[in-house]
Amino acid sequence: MAQQNGILYISYDGMTDNLGQSQVIPYLEGLAKFGYAIHILSCEKPQLYEKRKAHISRLLQKSGIAWHPISYTAKPAVISTVYDLHKMQNEAVKLIRNQENNIQLLHCRSYISAHVGCYCQKKFGIPWIFDMRGFWADERVEGGIWNTSKFVYRKVYQYFKNVEKTFIENASAIISLTENGANEIRSWKAYQIHKNPISVIPCCADLRLFTRNDKKAASLRKSLQISDNNFVLSYLGSFGTWYMTEEMFDFFKVVYEKNHNAVFLCITPDNPDKLDSMAIRKDIPRDALRVVKANREDVPAYISLSNWSLFFIKPVYSKKASSPTKMGELLSVGIPLVCNASVGDVDSIMKDCPQGFLVTDYTQAEYESIAEQMLATTNVDSTALHAVAEKYYSLEKGVEAYHSVYETILGK
Repeated sequence: MAQQNGILYISYDGMTDNLGQSQVIPYLEGLAKFGYAIHILSCEKPQLYEKRKAHISRLLQKSGIAWHPISYTAKPAVISTVYDLHKMQNEAVKLIRNQENNIQLLHCRSYISAHVGCYCQKKFGIPWIFDMRGFWADERVEGGIWNTSKFVYRKVYQYFKNVEKTFIENASAIISLTENGANEIRSWKAYQIHKNPISVIPCCADLRLFTRNDKKAASLRKSLQISDNNFVLSYLGSFGTWYMTEEMFDFFKVVYEKNHNAVFLCITPDNPDKLDSMAIRKDIPRDALRVVKANREDVPAYISLSNWSLFFIKPVYSKKASSPTKMGELLSVGIPLVCNASVGDVDSIMKDCPQGFLVTDYTQAEYESIAEQMLATTNVDSTALHAVAEKYYSLEKGVEAYHSVYETILGK
């Protein structure tokens, strides 16, 4: 019997992170069904790892996926990342040298992991995939994480923009989350010289998981003191960095002023005290705000409480390559959206939605117009919204696309 092709998936994000559970594990579970022997090398945040490691281990074992977690180092900035990269590189070399693993392909998630792919390609001649996940260095500058007015961050940014070219030139394939991002990459000189294939695979959603759960939602509604008379506008995910928290609270305030039964349900791992403070600052009554933290498996039931959902992402250069995971998840449950323009492929996807609004100006007048139309909507076409999720965000389609890339590189 021929030995299975071993795939080493390398991620600086942890599998115990919500992101790992939504945007890594479901894909790899699907790919394992094609007969690949999949190994995950990930950096795990110690507190999350202790809390969720048993659950994640069980999930991966069911699919025959081997997990090789190493510990994430938080501080000091920059040095901690270099240290983690060194650990990842050493672990990857060890896994490749173990002939029983038969590692034939490296799948590298984002830029830190791409260092490992590039290194191992030179050392062992193994092909690797640059799964970009966005324009990482630009994101960190535009998100205020790297202040390039400071010498060290200016140099770090320059370094990553230079290695970005190296990654594009050396990867066997490139994955972009959006058509908008792929078109931008094609305009870069590094790509024009080498012309490695680019596949567009968005942040897909597990449509089987993200279905309406009215029974569980009824229980949650009671515990959150949300009545049938309340109009629930939800927000899913973390605030801050690239998310326009101030503007989203401003929008909800307009909604609340038009309907005092409106509730802003924030399904987020963020500190509730910070959101309370924001509500107070915006003169939003505290009893109009609900802040809950949910494990991935419970998110669909919380989403099911929503009448509509909201997200605004900074429409900056790096966000050309951004594919909001929440968009597919919310549409899959049949929740109409209020979101902003000029982010990834959001504009074109929203054109396909039978209901929903794109914010462009962030003015009081625009908020009022949208809020009035949203509150006047009596029937939501959940089936049609789910069909949009199926068209753009189907996990099965994403898995098939990754499988196609794997097979092309492995010569099948």
